[in-house]
Amino acid sequence: MLAHKLQVEEHDLFFPVRELFDNIMNSATAQATNHMTASELEISYKEQFLNLARLTLQAKLNMIGSLEAETVVKDIDGVERPRKKLRERTIGTTLGDVTYERWGYSAEKGFSLFPADGHLNLPPEKYTHELRRLVGEDVTRSSYDETLEFLARRTAATVPKRQGLELVNRAAEDFVDFYDHRAKTPEDADSAVSSKETSSLLIVTTDGKGVVMRLEGLREATRQAAEKEQHKHKKRLTAGEKKDRKRMAQVASVYTIAPHVRTAEDIAGYAPVVEGKEKPPRPEAKRVWASVEREPDQVIQEMFQEAQARDPRHEKQWIGLVDGNPKQLRLLKEQATAFAVTLIIIIDFIHVLEYLWKASHVFYKQGDPRCEQFVSERLFQVLQGQSNQVAKGILTLVTELDLSKKKRKPVDTCASYLLKYEEYLRYDQYLAQGLPIATGVIEGACRYLVKDRMDITGACWGLSGAEAVLRLRSLRVSGDFDEYWSYHVKMEQERNHSSKYDHGLPPLRNNDAKAGCPKSRGHLRLVKG
Repeated sequence: MLAHKLQVEEHDLFFPVRELFDNIMNSATAQATNHMTASELEISYKEQFLNLARLTLQAKLNMIGSLEAETVVKDIDGVERPRKKLRERTIGTTLGDVTYERWGYSAEKGFSLFPADGHLNLPPEKYTHELRRLVGEDVTRSSYDETLEFLARRTAATVPKRQGLELVNRAAEDFVDFYDHRAKTPEDADSAVSSKETSSLLIVTTDGKGVVMRLEGLREATRQAAEKEQHKHKKRLTAGEKKDRKRMAQVASVYTIAPHVRTAEDIAGYAPVVEGKEKPPRPEAKRVWASVEREPDQVIQEMFQEAQARDPRHEKQWIGLVDGNPKQLRLLKEQATAFAVTLIIIIDFIHVLEYLWKASHVFYKQGDPRCEQFVSERLFQVLQGQSNQVAKGILTLVTELDLSKKKRKPVDTCASYLLKYEEYLRYDQYLAQGLPIATGVIEGACRYLVKDRMDITGACWGLSGAEAVLRLRSLRVSGDFDEYWSYHVKMEQERNHSSKYDHGLPPLRNNDAKAGCPKSRGHLRLVKG
């Protein structure tokens, strides 16, 4: 027969852990559990061992909280904090909430200092860095609501949405500093790739992608236009009206790739099929990122800084791949000059192809087989470096038809594009040198980095939230998340704790036999006897 009694455990913080573990073992060997299904047992043990882990964590935190060295605590200004008081705080963990007692040091004025918090690197808010990491990773894949619901299902943590937003913002705050640090000290970064380890072509490429924003998150000119816009109907848009306004996210990518010599016939599909032909090279050490908060010139400067870190002596051939946006071209040239690098700028031939298709519909109806022939012939000429001749030729053809300005506009636009960017359309030279001529990497990044997450149904972003998600998503896509997180946690220690003390954190007491099992401060425990 079991008799229950209350007993004060004065010496063993881990007594509740041992007690619960014994209960779990007794339950596992009891006959009553023999008739449970595997799923029932799995769920039961998961809940019990989560609780066991939570109690263990709480006991360990209290033990560390008591290991104060006998020393004077001074803040960063050298002011002594003589008042010592035991304080309790609640910490949200993946195992559930735990309470934790530690010594706080204060003076007549100023904030209190908690050395044990510093040694444990606890954030100032309730939730641990591990919870922050899980929320930060999952929010890059799904909405905030789904992220927090999934978190509650797979852990013992419950995080309200507002706190979830704050966790994501905090998780991303070291993004820029992380890459700046890695660029300055590439020899210390595990993922930094030296000039000799990768292929000879260094590619920088950039583009823009719109993100639907709340009114306060728009750039000034767009916001003013949105405020002036009035819809004719409350529940339905009429022709030409826009429900939402977008802010452009500047997307950038840096990677290396091996040269791949081709001919115009290869690209246009005129070359014979060769069995066992070597596959085209793949991008190496690709980093992609996007920013909706920073201006395009800042992102493009960061892009060149990343490239400079990979090739500080400019031993590689630098290639700039863009779609012909005038501002992007100007910024590429400015940064190439600033970094004293010779940059070969190439305009994506897929954009040329799109202009040719639109021009073909001036001469033939959509779906007419002659459209494809029209495009193929002129694309082949462009790939041979004859963009000027193609422009003049289609202008001559359309002039002979004597069409109205409106009907001939696609041809005029295509010809203007070919003539304006002729110096960036020397595909015959690029192919002979083995250079890439398509912006597939950055086009893909605009889709999977920005559109697939930021453009989900009903999404309308605030500026800080959108920037944080883009940063975390960029880290995950580039394979840098784990390295970044180590850096982030290290920076958290410095700004939240170490930087607040004179000569850094006071040391903990040696964890000897006496210190390793401190008194429990008289909590009542229910003990079976």
